[in-house]
Amino acid sequence: MKRLAFKMYLNEGRKAEYKKRHDEIWPELKQLLKNAGISEYSIFLDEETNTLFAFQKTGGKCCSQDLGQTEIVKKWWAYMQDIMKTNADNSPVSIPLEEVFYLGFDNE
Repeated sequence: MKRLAFKMYLNEGRKAEYKKRHDEIWPELKQLLKNAGISEYSIFLDEETNTLFAFQKTGGKCCSQDLGQTEIVKKWWAYMQDIMKTNADNSPVSIPLEEVFYLGFDNE
């Protein structure tokens, strides 16, 4: 199982809309993530900086950031581009984060 983290950026004042859209995540997008091997996906917001911190656990060979060629992800990016900092292709500006510490108790 791999653990991955990255950060993205929310536009000022868009927290409620971001949360609403994710609370209503499209079933076909949810299924795509599951099929890709993603077993956990959390996003946290630092309200002081509007920085989103995303964490995923995946047993597959990819993470959500690798699914950008699928039509449903392209559609999701277009749907989200008005509330986030995005690239020219509507993908969110995303910066991978290096894991520098992990403490797991699963094997105890």
